Amino acid sequence: MHVKKQVHHLRHFIVENEKAARALIKKLELATPQPELVIRLWNEHSHKEDLPEIAELVLHHDTGIISEAGLPCVADPGSDIVKWAHSKGITVVPLPGASSIFMALMASGMNGQAFTFHGYLPIDKPQRIKKLKELETQALRNNLTQLFMEAPYRNNQLLDDVLKNCLPETRLCIAMNMTAPDEFIKTQTLKQWTAQKPDLHKKPVMFVMGK
Repeated sequence: MHVKKQVHHLRHFIVENEKAARALIKKLELATPQPELVIRLWNEHSHKEDLPEIAELVLHHDTGIISEAGLPCVADPGSDIVKWAHSKGITVVPLPGASSIFMALMASGMNGQAFTFHGYLPIDKPQRIKKLKELETQALRNNLTQLFMEAPYRNNQLLDDVLKNCLPETRLCIAMNMTAPDEFIKTQTLKQWTAQKPDLHKKPVMFVMGK
């Protein structure tokens, strides 16, 4: 209800994916009909030289930023726009919403006082294994929870690398299809995961490693 009240008057939006954004806007029941809305794309394919056009929108209108999934600017595009808004003294109002990062952390049972989100790990296998070992060392030595992810079609390969190269007693939370009817969230040791390895192929997954 708080979010609906805050955005009810908005007519201008900067979005990561227009189809996903329009689906959310429909649920928000804005005062302005969808055909009259002004929507601009800003995503990983956007270029810094496109920023002035986007900036004009923010400078002259109350403007909402909508990500495709998760929260804007949290492992998501949008921070350049927000940074620019701050430089011009424009008020930035964050609104609550779902985030796979924080949902996985909440459900993992691992340390929520000290954690790091690493996004995608290196694609190159030797570099990825090296990175995994570094994350594990930090997790076990400093009780620093490590969160990372992979492209859905490479999830199984990443899980194999974790199981083959990290210590059996290290704990791993696999948070898959969060908020979906077939949501799966489970934390156990790598030794236990080795005995009952799930199929993560083409599923949205957040991995959480820790003590």
